[in-house]
Amino acid sequence: MSIRVNAGYNSQVIAFAVSLIVAIAILASPALAAPKAELWERWEKHDAASTETVDHAAWDRLLKRYVIDHNDGIARVSYSAFSDADEKSLITYIEALESVAVSGLNRDEQFAYWVNLYNAVTMALIVQSYPVETIRDIDISPGFFSDGPWGKKLVTVEGEEISLDDIEHRILRPIWKDPRIHYAVNCASLGCPNLLAEAMTASNKETYLDTAARTFVNHPRGADVENGKLRVSSIYSWFEEDFGGSEAGVIEHLKKYANDDLRAALQSINSISSDRYDWALNSVLVVPKTAKNKIISPGS
Repeated sequence: MSIRVNAGYNSQVIAFAVSLIVAIAILASPALAAPKAELWERWEKHDAASTETVDHAAWDRLLKRYVIDHNDGIARVSYSAFSDADEKSLITYIEALESVAVSGLNRDEQFAYWVNLYNAVTMALIVQSYPVETIRDIDISPGFFSDGPWGKKLVTVEGEEISLDDIEHRILRPIWKDPRIHYAVNCASLGCPNLLAEAMTASNKETYLDTAARTFVNHPRGADVENGKLRVSSIYSWFEEDFGGSEAGVIEHLKKYANDDLRAALQSINSISSDRYDWALNSVLVVPKTAKNKIISPGS
């Protein structure tokens, strides 16, 4: 089949129109837009015998001060309440992580390092950009149709510029292959698993991950059975490959972390009816402060 084009049309206009159609198609299909786990081999290096630890005390203090468990079961962050001193403390913590020789750590220390770095950078982005309605409004990723901050190189570790996408999809997911990673990295949205009010460490890693998994799975935004139909978070659709690679795999994963009532409801379920996700910012509603319009960057 061929398409005849009026010679008077500008080729650039046509190219733009095609790109726009492709972009709309991608945005309309979140499952297709979800990044695949593609290993960045550079970060496989580790030292199993290492006893070196990374200090996450500053991050832990900030989390305990600004993360608030709401009575609806969704943790929220007081972004607008951040003091200048605490914002500086957050950036200083991120800079301290940038100076860590992460390749020389053992696997558990590395895992905690990457999770905390991801979440700290995400929080810094929101604090610096606040007020915003959603993290997707921080369109700093490369590309004309960029959506959100995830593709932007924001920190430098061991001489490598790294983005949030790199941390999640090129380091954490392909190296550890643990579906609970999706409960640990936080995208500052109401639909996202809760940001816990404590820093992850090598010693609390397993408890942290299991707590995060159970909390999300047993909240309606994680999984909900009504009239015999299962509705789940879109996370399970976007990243189905990490949860067994099928709807059956997702359901088995849910059963593993479900409480008694949800597990009983899942016994008669063999398919997923629908999914959903709320991109609204996970903020506490207080008087907003003025946006500072300064985004962290490599070497900051």
